[in-house]
Amino acid sequence: MKGLLLGIALIILIGVGGLVYRNAVEHPSQPIACPMDALVCPDGTSVGRSGLSCTFPTCPPPNVSLPDVGIAFAVPAGFTEAESLDAASVAAYEMPAGDSEPASIVIRRYAIPASSTALATIQQTAIGGTSGLPVSVTSFTSSILGTHRFTVVSLERFEGVIDTAYYLARGTDVLRFDAIDRGADWTNPDLDIMTLPAHAALARLLTTLQGR
Repeated sequence: MKGLLLGIALIILIGVGGLVYRNAVEHPSQPIACPMDALVCPDGTSVGRSGLSCTFPTCPPPNVSLPDVGIAFAVPAGFTEAESLDAASVAAYEMPAGDSEPASIVIRRYAIPASSTALATIQQTAIGGTSGLPVSVTSFTSSILGTHRFTVVSLERFEGVIDTAYYLARGTDVLRFDAIDRGADWTNPDLDIMTLPAHAALARLLTTLQGR
């Protein structure tokens, strides 16, 4: 009988010891040491890993992440989030300009049909604001901003409105970034559109663009 009791006590002791060990492993009393690597945010700042899972926190403003689109960028100073214009819009920003109409940045996403190409999708969506027709492919240019190459096309330059689109072709879709300035001296042949608020701001945004 004494041997049986000792055996039972030994089993209980081993069981309790196992529970204590498991709790110590799963819930250590010492702080978790996360890896020292850092995530570089679009605006050039960085954040380190934190928390029990050692994950990167969200980059603070002016950084913006669009997980559904797979991109992140820094919103230019003076621009705030605005209402999306249409079904293709995934984000929009504007900068109030006193008594005049605001300068705007609009980001759209177009899926590439299975039987089509990125270039065809760009041609079909590059609609001139004045004519309502696709812009001639001979009007397209190319520009590298940051780490991406963009197809650039002027969509409208009429009655004070200057709208330039920057297209980014990807595997299954095309992103379009519009800079829209209103009240500009659009008839001036010497006008440098990159000095206009929306155009200058979009160039800065695209240099911070992260994503595939």
